[in-house]
Amino acid sequence: MSLADELLADLEEAGEVEDEHLYQLDAPVQEVEDIPMEVENKFQTIRDIAKLRDSEQLQRVMREITERSHSERKDAIGPVEADPEYQLIVEANNLAVEIDNEINIIHKFTRDKYSKRFPELESLVPELGNDLDKAKNSEKLQEFLTPATIMVVSVTASTTQGQLLTDDDLEVIVEACDMAIELDNYKQEIYNYVESRMSFIAPNLSIIVGASTAAKLMGVAGGLSHLAKMPACNIQVLGSQRRTLAGFSTTAIMPHTGFVHSSDIVQNTPADLRRKAARLVAAKCALAARVDGFHESPDGQVGHSLREDIERKLDKLQEPPPVKQVKPLPAPIDQPHKKRGGRRVRKMKERYAITEFRKQANRMNFGEIEEDAYQDDLGFSLGQVGKAGTGRIRAPQIDEKTKVRISKTLQGLEIVNPQAAEKKGTESAKYFSNTSGFIKVERKT
Repeated sequence: MSLADELLADLEEAGEVEDEHLYQLDAPVQEVEDIPMEVENKFQTIRDIAKLRDSEQLQRVMREITERSHSERKDAIGPVEADPEYQLIVEANNLAVEIDNEINIIHKFTRDKYSKRFPELESLVPELGNDLDKAKNSEKLQEFLTPATIMVVSVTASTTQGQLLTDDDLEVIVEACDMAIELDNYKQEIYNYVESRMSFIAPNLSIIVGASTAAKLMGVAGGLSHLAKMPACNIQVLGSQRRTLAGFSTTAIMPHTGFVHSSDIVQNTPADLRRKAARLVAAKCALAARVDGFHESPDGQVGHSLREDIERKLDKLQEPPPVKQVKPLPAPIDQPHKKRGGRRVRKMKERYAITEFRKQANRMNFGEIEEDAYQDDLGFSLGQVGKAGTGRIRAPQIDEKTKVRISKTLQGLEIVNPQAAEKKGTESAKYFSNTSGFIKVERKT
């Protein structure tokens, strides 16, 4: 028996002992009643998930903004971070970011609730309600949608398979929409207040992109300190919205375009240069935000210089290309090249030209039988050589112009030494004299 079998046997014995003790208990057994299970929905109303509107912080900030909006700005004493109004602006910017997140949550809640009635629709919930015939009212929808989108909504509303909502569900959805609209109004009020105080918070940034765009950038970034820590590539896409519209054209959708792309300095440039302009403006905004973050140049001198630099570079991009100068052709370089003609070449061609004899041998008369010069199978013939004459082969004609000339001595111009000629005559007269003969011939022994 292995160790594993022993362990299994021990476990079985322990289970039997426990069962015996259980059977010995004589306790009254109560019948279990069937209680229907009720599933509690955690989020019945929008107030269960969206609690920012009723928070004390938002109400306090909005009250202070209302009070300070109707009063004039006082000169700051001491560091800017210690100023109560600056602290209020930073807190309001942080709340603006939270409001955007809260609106997204409300939108998702409303979309999920209303999908029971109109699954294909994710907007215009308060306007439609349970009566989908309102979707065919183009006058009301033109305030929110384009004509092409109105056509899609009308056709989809007539063919939807949704169910009617109860009065309680419809009341919850309308309450959520009212809360989203109210939060959006709070956000606009915060932006307007921050925009009126941008000359105090970020004067250099306001000069470049304007007070409105600067306030939006600070609101999305969460304050000036957070904006100063961002790189230019992130500042360029602040405020961009990712739109995924199924079935709609994506031609007009411009990705990676945020508040910087919507600023006046970028929109005033031609359409084909706006991306370059937005990239350039975002880089200068990063520099201006860092200057404002350290509270340097409160008069906006750095912002003016940065904006002038941007305008100068944009003007340079819009300039037409320079006119291409028509350059004259350079003087050709006369290099020595091989001569293909001339007196020498003509003489050489005449010297090595084919002779008349070879021309006659290559010719054949029409209608005449040729005689083989050697054998029948070779097929060589003399052609027209000697047929018209006596049978003798004439020598090729020699052209006097091209004939190789043998050098001849020029008569009368030889250099003659008279003494040498006289001496030569006297020496030869000893042996070959015309008058004297042999005197004596001795035989050698």
